[in-house]
Amino acid sequence: MTILAYAGAAVAEIVGCFSFWAWLRLDRSIWWLVPGGASLALFAYLLTLVDSDAAGRAYAAYGGVYIVASLLWLWIVEGVRPDRWDATGAVVCLVGAAIILLGPRAA
Repeated sequence: MTILAYAGAAVAEIVGCFSFWAWLRLDRSIWWLVPGGASLALFAYLLTLVDSDAAGRAYAAYGGVYIVASLLWLWIVEGVRPDRWDATGAVVCLVGAAIILLGPRAA
């Protein structure tokens, strides 16, 4: 469930942020902000589904997933293939996210 919540949150956040980018940087209609705002609300909701004892820990672990999703967006939507440094950084971030999420905690 955590992986699905993080993946859905990443897509929702990127779509929401891209709508703002499109409005300001690509000269799209202000109406692009309506679905973008809804997408950002969905992003926030999906993060509440992550099973974690603290919101900050859930958000920190999400950061690694967001970075990977952003690089996939770069490749699939924007047509720019990530280079080896992008891929290396993404792996490092996912390892960090796994440590945050799965590390043993004192009771």
